[in-house]
Amino acid sequence: MERIALLHSRLQLTISALLAVLIVWGLVAALRGRVGQGYTAAMWVAQLLIVAQCLLGLIQLFGDVRLGRMALHIVYGVVAASCLPGAFLYNRGRAGRWEALVFAAVCLFLLGIVIRAFATAL
Repeated sequence: MERIALLHSRLQLTISALLAVLIVWGLVAALRGRVGQGYTAAMWVAQLLIVAQCLLGLIQLFGDVRLGRMALHIVYGVVAASCLPGAFLYNRGRAGRWEALVFAAVCLFLLGIVIRAFATAL
């Protein structure tokens, strides 16, 4: 269980770094006026990492039940897992300046959620 906890902790750092890159990349894409396929692919990678983080958290939760203390942490996980798919649904495949700003804003929000979820776990 210690290895899963360590992986869960380190994956948070990876997700945070990727979201920071996606924020800057989204702002640059907004200046250029277009969201590229590479940016979209990187956002899907971030989504997959967030889902993996949620699965690791569930494994830890079922291994050591402290549901009352972890309730807010679980809410943050659910919100984080649903933000990027929500942004993709909102943009409906469009790739202009406004969509790039929406993606950058969602990544900024997600970065805040990831940092706050890490804080509630301590």
